[in-house]
This record gives sequence, structure tokens and C-alpha cells, in this order.
Amino acid sequence: MASAAFLAHQARIARETSGRPAPPADLNAQRAGIEASLGAAPLAEGVDALECAPGGVPSIELRPRGTTGAPLLLYFHGGGYRLGSARSWRSYGSQIAARTGVRVCLVDYRLAPEHPFPAALDDALAAWRGALEAGEPPERCVVGGDSAGGGLAAALCAQLRDRGLRLPAGCVGLSPWTDLRLGAASYRSNAERDTVFSLARANEAAATYLQGADPADVRASPLLADWKGLPPLLVQVGDVEVLLDDARGLVERAREAGVEAELSIYPDMPHVWQLACPAYPEAAHAVDAVGAFVRARTGAA
Repeated sequence: MASAAFLAHQARIARETSGRPAPPADLNAQRAGIEASLGAAPLAEGVDALECAPGGVPSIELRPRGTTGAPLLLYFHGGGYRLGSARSWRSYGSQIAARTGVRVCLVDYRLAPEHPFPAALDDALAAWRGALEAGEPPERCVVGGDSAGGGLAAALCAQLRDRGLRLPAGCVGLSPWTDLRLGAASYRSNAERDTVFSLARANEAAATYLQGADPADVRASPLLADWKGLPPLLVQVGDVEVLLDDARGLVERAREAGVEAELSIYPDMPHVWQLACPAYPEAAHAVDAVGAFVRARTGAA
């Protein structure tokens, strides 16, 4: 059962948004709205935001003050490959850094439709290579992301393996979108319960990103990739999400390939509830679990 703090938070959000007009249909207006709201959120105390560009990809590193040699979480934001930015996720990234003591590098990968598939993955590869060229040891790095960013992190791991490149110490997927074929049963079984994401929105986002590319391409749908030899995996998902089967399926594929994979299913939690940290215990617990995973996989525990 969800906590009282979560229920109170949801009630407050409902009151604040009651009577507001529907989100604009124009994609640029949606982006501007996200940037104006999330981008203006304050940083967690004790964390600095530093602009960087690993591999030439604009990024923001959230660094806890007073730490040296902390492991790195290379993180890809959500937004269906068409929305969001490193700046919009900056406050959330600072919460991860503050609570866990790890450095968080938010990668500002290019968005569709201006930059369709596989531009996001190309940027993820460039950022990973750039981080290593800058001296980051791969065994001290974990890749991760939420929603589309979680799928992107998984696709990155498979591509690194296939290209013979060095792998990160682990991979984190938060409500990951891993199968752009959109045939999972949970799109239907959770259709009435998931108030954040839906099959209709997934169809629109996938079409915008793929622009005719095959949704079964493993670079777009890492659920279909061969997971043999890939790094340990942590996946978190809410049991009311339409992406529940995407998360379960990814973990099942990894385990079948002999990869250590942990699946945490949170009762009643909506899509990417972690972004609300520290507003309620479920979000704080999930972020703390991410930090514990990163520290354990990088030897910083």
C-alpha cells in the first residue's frame, strides 16, 4: 500500500493542476513548459552543477561537495526521446548525488523529431567514450536512466559489448521503456491505472523517434538484445505502469543470459515516481537503492 505521504502528495498535485488547460499539442511548447517548471527546481543542498561535454555531448554533472574519487552515474533522462533535457532533470540528479554520494552526469542527448533514431544512442556512445577518454575508469561507472532514458542505457550496454568497447560496472533502468513494438500486455491491463503514460502516448513518441525505422531493431528495443556478457542490472517499476512488462521482460532476458538482474516492483507507484524524491518515502527509498547499487558495483560501498 502506498504511504500517506505519497497519497498527500498526489492529492496536492491534483489540486494544483485542477482547472488547468490541457498540455499544448505543440512539441516546442511542451519542451518549454518542462524546462520552465522542472528546470527551475532548486538543487539539493551540498551539490554543485557543473557543465561538461563528454565526447562533445552537452551534459551537466551533479557533484557532491567534499567528495573525491566518487563513482560516476552516467544518466539519460526520460521524455520519450522527444522531451526533457539535462537542465530539466538537474534538480532530480542533485537529489541522487546528495543522497548517495555519487556523481551524476546528465547527458543532453539530441531529441526527435529533429534528430531521429539512432541519434540518441549515438550521443550516448559518444558520451561514454568521452567519459573514459577523460580518465573515468569504466569499473567506477554505471549507466542508467528513466523511461526512454532507461531503455537508452540498456541499448548503450548492448552496443558497447557488440563493438568490443569497455563496459560499465552496472546498468540502472527506472520505469524503462525497452520495447518500441508496443505489444506488451501491461499496456492494456494497466491502461486505467497508469495516469502518466499510455499506449497512445507511446505510439506517438515511438513514431516521432523511429520515423520509419524498425521498432524491433535492438538499438531501439533493447529488450530484444542478446544480454550475454552485459553488466549487472537494477530495474525499478511501479505495478500500475503500462511499462510493467517492459521492465519485467528486460530482467527476464538478462537472467536468461546469466546476467545478475534485480527487479523491484513498487506497489501503487506511477511512472518514474523517483523524480519526486524526497517528497515521499517510496521515491526516497528508490533513489537510495540506486545509490546502493552504484556503490556496490563500483566498489564504493
